[in-house]
Amino acid sequence: MNGGQAPRLRSYAIRDNGAMPANDEVDRIVGAWTRERPDLDFTPLQVLSRVGRLARHLERARRAAFSASDLELWEFDVLSALRRAGDPYQLSPKALLQQTLVSSGTMTNRIDRLVERMLVERRMDPNDGRGILVVMTERGRDRVDSAISLLLQGESELLDGLSQADQDRLSGLLRKLSLDFD
Repeated sequence: MNGGQAPRLRSYAIRDNGAMPANDEVDRIVGAWTRERPDLDFTPLQVLSRVGRLARHLERARRAAFSASDLELWEFDVLSALRRAGDPYQLSPKALLQQTLVSSGTMTNRIDRLVERMLVERRMDPNDGRGILVVMTERGRDRVDSAISLLLQGESELLDGLSQADQDRLSGLLRKLSLDFD
């Protein structure tokens, strides 16, 4: 771990006077396409290219936070599902499948690997003699807690250039857009 500090990310902040920067790389790309293909509407490219570029920055922040906490992305997904379940931090493999959207075979493999790393344990389900529960260990909880703290710090840095009102507005717009896909 790196002492609990998130890696410094490059910030593309809005200027202090609230004005937008003159141009970004997407503006240059869209401008070139518009020059070459004035018959097309490049509005979707302006929005979704920026979303894609931001996704790459977010992916870097996530990789850094998880790496600093000695976790892989998939490990964080499983451990965070268990952490969100609340004390005693346990779920059935089926519930983990539903939350992580992976196949049964993949989940079995992931649980096996997390058991090997002593981040989770398998226990018999007291309410179902044939069922098992996946229970997060204290070590697993420490790792996921570290990762989420570092992740939120890194993600906060990515949003530094937006006011709280702008963040709320952007969140609402992205929610509206993503509802059609969920």
